[in-house]
Amino acid sequence: MSNFTKYALAAFAALTMTTPAMGAQATSLQDLLQQVRTARGQSSAENQQRLARFQADRNNQRALLTQAQAELANEEARSTRLKTTFDANEQQLTELQETLRNNQGNLGELFGVVRQMAGDIKAVMDNSLVSAQIGDRTALVSRLAQSRELPNLEELEGLWMAFLEEMTESGRVVRFDAEIVRPDGTVFNSPVVRVGVFNAVYEDNFLNFVPETDSLQELPRQPQDRFRGAASDLFNATSGYTAMAVDPSRGQLLGLLIQKPSLWERIQQGKTVGYVILFLGAIGLLIALFRFIYLVGAGAKIRAQRKDPAHPDSHNALGRILTVYQDNKDDDVETLELKLDEAILQETPRLETMLGYVKLLAAVAPLLGLLGTVTGMIETFQSITLFGTGDPKLMAGGISQALVTTVLGLVVSIPMVLLHTLLSSMAKSLVEILEEQSAGIIATQAERG
Repeated sequence: MSNFTKYALAAFAALTMTTPAMGAQATSLQDLLQQVRTARGQSSAENQQRLARFQADRNNQRALLTQAQAELANEEARSTRLKTTFDANEQQLTELQETLRNNQGNLGELFGVVRQMAGDIKAVMDNSLVSAQIGDRTALVSRLAQSRELPNLEELEGLWMAFLEEMTESGRVVRFDAEIVRPDGTVFNSPVVRVGVFNAVYEDNFLNFVPETDSLQELPRQPQDRFRGAASDLFNATSGYTAMAVDPSRGQLLGLLIQKPSLWERIQQGKTVGYVILFLGAIGLLIALFRFIYLVGAGAKIRAQRKDPAHPDSHNALGRILTVYQDNKDDDVETLELKLDEAILQETPRLETMLGYVKLLAAVAPLLGLLGTVTGMIETFQSITLFGTGDPKLMAGGISQALVTTVLGLVVSIPMVLLHTLLSSMAKSLVEILEEQSAGIIATQAERG
């Protein structure tokens, strides 16, 4: 068998195993040839159909491309026309704006003035007490303040009326009903008396207008009683005139007034040193009061005894000295003088007792005030070291302590000095009476001898 025959048989065997889709399995080369021809024909027909479809698609794509190119040309032409129209409109708009500016003349300045004045009156009306009575009255001025067009005659008249209304209401005292917010947040209705644009009160309480909420709020701390009394008189008045405190700053001065600390709050700023000073001052005052009462009583008894020397009373200093004289009147003058001097020396401490404590407290009080001043300044410098000098409130506590303790020390010391001087003078006066009476007794005894 030749090599060609071997190769043909091998190919035939391979085709019989790998081409089952061509039909029945070929049993001979003739069958295989026939099947190959048939498959070739079928493949050629399919290729022809595929080629026809590709050509049809190509023709469609060309048609679409031609159509797209035509639309692009139309849009480019339209864009050119629109650009030309836009440039022409821009030129016309520029010319019209220039014509408008020329025609407006001074109306442009009027427009700026109107906007500025509308903004000013809106700020005034927003913070005015009149808005608590008449709500939502800033719509026109708000629109004019933000408008970019010239106002018409009706809007200008409305702006004028807004100014006129605010001016008129600022000079009226009006009673109206309104909601009031208490410091604890509760709301209640009550008649309110408005004094122009300056104050609003109900009963004897001052109110504060809060523009953010358009509400009247009762001040958490009211001013002094004399101001509250004036507010009460105005609230209860039905006619005529009455005195009333007016805040020209529209609430700012009143806000500062109620922030002023009370006397007890001032004292609390002195802290521990301040309390010690007040405690010592109270003790000194009690001692001085006790000694004053004692010396007044002792002086009255001595003066009464002075009018009746024949009947000495042992319940007063002069009576006890006269008793010593009665008991020793038979002695010689020198002995009697010594015994009377001894009796006076015994009475003097009773009259001058505890006055030293008053003098001591008068000296200690300013020293304690100086101590509080030093400690307050130390606290101030500590705050400066930690936080710097950017916020003065951080240093206010130490400075307040320094100043308040100094004031408290002087407040206690000055009355103590005066009281000590007064009491010392009273005691000295009584001692002088005793010495005067003793000298008189000695002189009388010497004349008799």
